[in-house]
Amino acid sequence: MIHIFINALAASAGGGLTYIRNVLPRLAIRDDVCVTLMISETLRSEITPSARITIAQHASPAGSVERFWYEQRNLPSIIRNSGADVLLSTGNFALYRSPVPQILLSRNALYLSSDFYRDLRERGDYRLWLDTEVKAAFARWSVRTADCTVAPSSFFAGELAQWTGKDVVCIHHGFDCETFFRESSPLPQPVQEQIAATGGSLRLLFVSHYNYYRNFETLIRAIAVLKPKLRPRTVRLLLTCELNSEDNPGDYRADSAAELVRHLGLKQEIVELGAVPYALLHHVYRACDFYVTPAYAETFAHPLVEAMASGVPVIASDLAVHREICGAAAAYFPRFSPEDLAELVIQTSKSPEKTAAMRDAGIVRSQTFSWDKHVERLLILAKGLTGNV
Repeated sequence: MIHIFINALAASAGGGLTYIRNVLPRLAIRDDVCVTLMISETLRSEITPSARITIAQHASPAGSVERFWYEQRNLPSIIRNSGADVLLSTGNFALYRSPVPQILLSRNALYLSSDFYRDLRERGDYRLWLDTEVKAAFARWSVRTADCTVAPSSFFAGELAQWTGKDVVCIHHGFDCETFFRESSPLPQPVQEQIAATGGSLRLLFVSHYNYYRNFETLIRAIAVLKPKLRPRTVRLLLTCELNSEDNPGDYRADSAAELVRHLGLKQEIVELGAVPYALLHHVYRACDFYVTPAYAETFAHPLVEAMASGVPVIASDLAVHREICGAAAAYFPRFSPEDLAELVIQTSKSPEKTAAMRDAGIVRSQTFSWDKHVERLLILAKGLTGNV
């Protein structure tokens, strides 16, 4: 029996939350593992304690800086009192002087992205630029401090190793096909109506809340290029967010993207669905012709796997991570070229043979990602660090 302490205080949205929701149930059913979990108060209601899962009681720090200092100051004694054998730090930052061997999950490509720093300078967002620089220094120190660092893709593992001089292990994130398609209830009525209103159009989908590194502006400009070239057919881009800063998590301002939509006259073409419950997302994927992502920084990208599993051809920016995840199931374009993106959509949409091949390849490719395999490899690492083999 190995006792794992999971520090998931940073899991609040996106990949971090997806990770905990998928990994924890798989640990809970094993006979050779017990878990103590530290999680934010807002997410405690999602977790059901069991014979294998104990939730550590603690005060919830307010922000990222407060959380970091809370962890460094209080976590060592909490871990010792729990009797844990190994620490799994899920939020990019390691615990200094961990009382037990520590596995660090590192999954933030922005700390290494020159495109992101340039983007922030061009936007004049120097506060976020400085914040990222400081966090990058801690992230680099964290990789050097942890006993073992795990990255969700081989390419990102290589980048981290080059950045820090430390070996980094790749363990791909997984995908649970059965769970993803399980919920049969319909989408909320307003979302259904928005999608129904796009009938007859070429439907493109992008699943993300608004942020800079997902490169929304390149995608919006591509829609402006597509619009006249597709006539008489119309094009619609479905977003699972609203281009309104107040309706998006984090510090990213959506004002420039909203203004770009107005300036290009794309109010009808850009369909802002808003946040869609994760259990119902498969309805949205299957309603669309293509999944598109112009992201310029990425470490894994779960929506790519979700799209492939849904039988939706993927058109992605030409990142090494995207090629690693999708392989031949996607078509690729230069990440800052709306013209190339638009041309690729046109060419692919006019070739039923190509779209069918991409669809078939994507379904097969999605089946290679498994949370069960991920957990098994993670446990091998943990047991190796503790001598519990």
